[in-house]
Amino acid sequence: MRWSASSGSPLEPEIGFSRAVRVGAHVAVAGTAPIGPDGGTVGHGDVGAQLRRCLEVSIEALAVVGALPEDVIRTRIMLTDITRWREAAAVHGEFFAWIRPVTTFVEVSGFIDPDWLVETEVDAAVGEDAGP
Repeated sequence: MRWSASSGSPLEPEIGFSRAVRVGAHVAVAGTAPIGPDGGTVGHGDVGAQLRRCLEVSIEALAVVGALPEDVIRTRIMLTDITRWREAAAVHGEFFAWIRPVTTFVEVSGFIDPDWLVETEVDAAVGEDAGP
């Protein structure tokens, strides 16, 4: 069985993507940017606020496909300035200190929107019988 969660972006059909996809026990959450409900960037200049928004969106997508934060097994934190990794790490710890997924922090040259300082990817594993 395959479940998908929409990001609500009008680009989904054009690009051909979903916010999250679950196949069996595996859930993958696509690269998630710090976009607020109004479509604008959240936390201009603030790595922590931007990461918090990315993780909130990811956790919402996990819920749509029947996964919980404690099902998260991997996170990838992509930053435009790796020297700010501790700001990101502090927020990551707020969400995952007791779950402790494997985590990677990497520096990238930029994102689609130059106001974005961070994007995330999240992978989770849930029981086969769980569902949305």
